[in-house]
Amino acid sequence: MTDAELETAFAASGLAGAVTMLFDADGKRYSRSFGETTPSGGAMREDTIFQIASMTKALVSVGAMQLVEQGRLSLDAPIGDVVHELADPQVLTGFDADGKPVTRPAANPITLRHLLTHTSGFGYSFIHPEILQYYAATSMPAAGTLDTIRMPLMFDPGTRWEYSVSTDWVGRAVEEATGSRLGEYLTEHVFAPLGMNQTAFRDALPEDAAKVHVRGPDGSLMQIPVFLGGGEFDMGGGGLTSTAPDYGRFLRMMLRGGELDGARILRPETVAEMGRNQIGELRAGYMGTAMPEMAQPFDTFPDQHTGWGLGFLINPEPGPNGRAPGSLAWAGIFNSYYWIDPASGVAGVFMSQLSPFGDAQALDMYGALERMAYA
Repeated sequence: MTDAELETAFAASGLAGAVTMLFDADGKRYSRSFGETTPSGGAMREDTIFQIASMTKALVSVGAMQLVEQGRLSLDAPIGDVVHELADPQVLTGFDADGKPVTRPAANPITLRHLLTHTSGFGYSFIHPEILQYYAATSMPAAGTLDTIRMPLMFDPGTRWEYSVSTDWVGRAVEEATGSRLGEYLTEHVFAPLGMNQTAFRDALPEDAAKVHVRGPDGSLMQIPVFLGGGEFDMGGGGLTSTAPDYGRFLRMMLRGGELDGARILRPETVAEMGRNQIGELRAGYMGTAMPEMAQPFDTFPDQHTGWGLGFLINPEPGPNGRAPGSLAWAGIFNSYYWIDPASGVAGVFMSQLSPFGDAQALDMYGALERMAYA
């Protein structure tokens, strides 16, 4: 296995640094760090801590599915029975002449399945301009508060796929069902059993963690002070910090049908169900943008009718870089990415810290990592 193409891709990427790893069910197949933790910082290490952002969602989904196995949460009962704030969902239909939001009751309740599949009706303010307009008409929520996930629905649950704050509400459901803070539950039942000892909701980034940067007009890199952690709740949609080796242990658990090093996290049939398309004829995966400085329009497989499982994007056809149909994947907003290919028995993780999301050069390097896995 040669990484010459990966070296070339990093040299062309303009990234400050990155960590790349490949895994199979038995262990790590490849690992290499590139560059620096910041545009002028120390050397990137394989165990450098990153803000993994929306890569948090898969781990929270696993925690929720443990509770489904135990009968403490139901996929299809109204989630408002557990999270009472979601018991009377309202759909935004527009704005009146004074700019005030107009809503109507949703046609049906929100369920945990809707939340895990992003068919709940919720949105994201950085993707959906109507959510930004709603906040402008009411009040812009303070960062780190529960108000950042409080919003009307954009459509009736189950009728569309739109990427959203849904997994933040999954985290709240875990908390209500267990009486524990989300981070405490995940540490005890997911991270510690898997040996993910560097994965946590932190109140601040460690000094030696990788820092987020942006490209200046001349292409040079500038560090920016952005941190998704802290605040009044553990943000299930994107608040975790982790390392590539830690995340690889989660990926291997999924490849192994829910078990790693003797610790069973999920039943095999639960893992299989998480990897099955749950949204019928709806198409998942496309994200527009209301804040291009945070995220570019994004679609991993624009030529495929991609599906969504209980926490993952699913490609129904072979991917251009080698992954098999039925693979699972997603990403974090600071240009970190992963995939799990059960059919081929391989998984990979690519971590960098660059804004905005969907950076072409970062995606080129991620593609080179994937091609190397199947070479």
